[in-house]
Amino acid sequence: MPKSRIRKKADYTPPPSKQATNLKLQSRGWVAPVMLAMFIIGLAWIVIFYVTDGSLPIHALRNWNIVVGFGFIAAGFGVSTQWK
Repeated sequence: MPKSRIRKKADYTPPPSKQATNLKLQSRGWVAPVMLAMFIIGLAWIVIFYVTDGSLPIHALRNWNIVVGFGFIAAGFGVSTQWK
């Protein structure tokens, strides 16, 4: 009986190593300034309201001025979610 041909196996080559990819987390340039501005505006709004005994910033809003100030602060936190 004739002997079958022997196939040569290719040399083992290990799979390419996985290199760590450098993810550069870059936030948009406007995020930090807008975030800080919202925080400062909200804080200033509330402080001005208390210092002037409710006559400023908008007298017609009365105690709703506090809600407006906290709204600015909440908007600042909303913008902060975009910061990387």
